[in-house]
Amino acid sequence: MTLVLGGARSGKSRYAESLIEARPGPWRYVATAQAWDDEMRERIAHHRARRAPPWETVDAPRDLPAVIRQAPAGRPVLVDCLTLWLTNAMLDEAADLAAETDALVEACRSAAGPLVLVSNEVGFGIVPENALARRFRDEAGRLHQRLATTADRVVLVVAGLPVTIKGDA
Repeated sequence: MTLVLGGARSGKSRYAESLIEARPGPWRYVATAQAWDDEMRERIAHHRARRAPPWETVDAPRDLPAVIRQAPAGRPVLVDCLTLWLTNAMLDEAADLAAETDALVEACRSAAGPLVLVSNEVGFGIVPENALARRFRDEAGRLHQRLATTADRVVLVVAGLPVTIKGDA
């Protein structure tokens, strides 16, 4: 398992895709985004346009652990991105965030093939001014720490350049 972190437009998705594409296909792309507005629809379209067969896209805005568990054995899987999944979970007020995070970490631990997870590193900025944004930053940080402990490799992408934090470069 590889955890790829980076800021907005850092090149983290493109880097993660290159890790998966270095393996034999077909490849599975698990998308967590939801197209709530035109700008987000454009972002999703841009990401999809980069991926041609043998990429297979599976949408999983909420039940990410199940999608990871159901991936065919040996199939390389890319999840993009965990912070969107976290946002979706936080906006679902009925969600038990701790239980869902536990389920996600366990699904990642037991993945049946190569797994690359993409997420936004949001802890480098200033302290947000509102409680929801502070909670999001804190929950993302906790999620990243738990996954980084489990991951074989952790990479931070800055200005398109991957910096290996844990594991082999």
